[in-house]
Amino acid sequence: MRVQFTKMHGAGNDFVVIDARHNPFDALMRPEAIRRLADRRFGIGADQVLFVAKPSVQEAQFDYRIFNADGLEVEQCGNGARCFARFVAEKGLVSAKTFKVNTLAGLIEPMLNDDGSVTVDMGPAQFDPKALPLQVEGLEAEQHEGQWVYLFEPEHPGMGFKSFWAAPVSMGNPHLVQWVDDLQTASVEKIGRWLNAHPRLPKGVNAGFASLDPQTNCLHLRVYERGAGETLACGTGACAAALSALAQGRLAHQTPVQVVTRGGLLRIDWRTENAELEKNTVLLTGPAVTVFSGEIEL
Repeated sequence: MRVQFTKMHGAGNDFVVIDARHNPFDALMRPEAIRRLADRRFGIGADQVLFVAKPSVQEAQFDYRIFNADGLEVEQCGNGARCFARFVAEKGLVSAKTFKVNTLAGLIEPMLNDDGSVTVDMGPAQFDPKALPLQVEGLEAEQHEGQWVYLFEPEHPGMGFKSFWAAPVSMGNPHLVQWVDDLQTASVEKIGRWLNAHPRLPKGVNAGFASLDPQTNCLHLRVYERGAGETLACGTGACAAALSALAQGRLAHQTPVQVVTRGGLLRIDWRTENAELEKNTVLLTGPAVTVFSGEIEL
């Protein structure tokens, strides 16, 4: 089977994008085929594989299906959503600058900007641990302003990291956000792997490590993504970290936030201010770049 694809990235978070509107590519969506496409030595190489599919709901113009590099389908990907929007625009599949896309997490609304960036309305977040799901029974908990955080402790000292507090945030996909003093020395790989094998997180989690520069109001972020490992950027992770900062009083309401990732800059804005934080809609803006197109035989 020969498959046409486009390689894209959003702030270094890279994707293989495939138009599956006229061919469902059922065989291609199997875990072993996804792993082959995502393999950086034997395939094309990507953090996620994205499919443009026919809409399954009346309100949307497309379905957006997302598979992590490990082959498993997931609910949402913010950087991928921007690349998805750029892809359908470059292929002439849409003429409007704003349109609706259906995901496993619900509808999102990308907007193509004149400067080449893409903004995606990611909707509101959920702070309820059950939304991840995270089983919190027996975990030590504290309330930091408007958000509950939970203490995670390694089973023994030789695991290479210390106990840490983390806040659950769902952007349609699961995140745990922890605030650290030094991102360079954070145990991203060790903690990320440990959390994704943790029995309290049956669906895994995207582990975010964040710090906030009070002078510039810039949020610095590293994310270990489930099914992909540490990526150069994570769009939903940026949204989750910004919302966590807002909930804990680290940021003021409706203050635009610049998120510094290892692959580039993202921007978080708020569509409306609401007394109930979980009703604040998050707007994610950043680059969406086509790298190359090609054909692969599987």
